[in-house]
Amino acid sequence: METKNIMIVGVGGQGSLLASKLLGHLFLTMGYDVKVSEVHGMSQRGGSVVTYVRYGDKVYSPVIDKGEADMIVSFELLEAARWLPFLKTDGVIITNTQKIDPMPVITGAAEYPEKLAEKMKAAGAKVDALDCVSLAAEAGSVKAVNIVLLGRLSNYFDIPLEKWNESIEAIVPAKFLEMNKKAFELGRKA
Repeated sequence: METKNIMIVGVGGQGSLLASKLLGHLFLTMGYDVKVSEVHGMSQRGGSVVTYVRYGDKVYSPVIDKGEADMIVSFELLEAARWLPFLKTDGVIITNTQKIDPMPVITGAAEYPEKLAEKMKAAGAKVDALDCVSLAAEAGSVKAVNIVLLGRLSNYFDIPLEKWNESIEAIVPAKFLEMNKKAFELGRKA
C-alpha cells in the first residue's frame, strides 16, 4: 500500500497530540508502518500547531510536504485554510466550524476572514465542516472536539468500529473514556 498522509492542524491546547497518538495507535494495530510527527508550532501559547500522521507498507519520514496530504483534520476554520496548500488535489478537509481569533485579529490589525469553508470549496477542496464544539459539549466536555473530529474522520476509512474503540480505550485516560466514546459516536453520526 502506498503511504497515506493525514495532517492534524489547529491551535495549541485543542488536543491535536491526543488525536495524532490515537490515529498512530489505530494504524499500528491495523499492521501498517506508521510515523507520527511531534507537534510543531506554538502549542503552549494558543498558536498554530500541526502534526503529521503517515502510514503505509513502509514509511520513511514523518514529514508531509505541500500537495501530499490525503486528509487535513482541522480544529479551527482559519487553520484549515492556512494549511490548504498541503492538501492533494483529491484530498478532503474535515474541519470544525469554530473560529478562534489569531493575534492580528485580537489586536485589531486584521479581520477574521469570512466564508472560509466556501472559499476552500471554491479552491477545489472537498470540505466536510461541522460544529464539533456543540457535539463535544453534548458528549460532556467541549475539550472532546478532537475525538468528535476523529469520529467524523472514521467515516472515510474502511476500518471496523471496534478497532477505533480499541484505540480510544488504549489512548484516552479511563476517567474520560465514556465521554470520549460518546464524542466519537456523535462525530461519526453527525
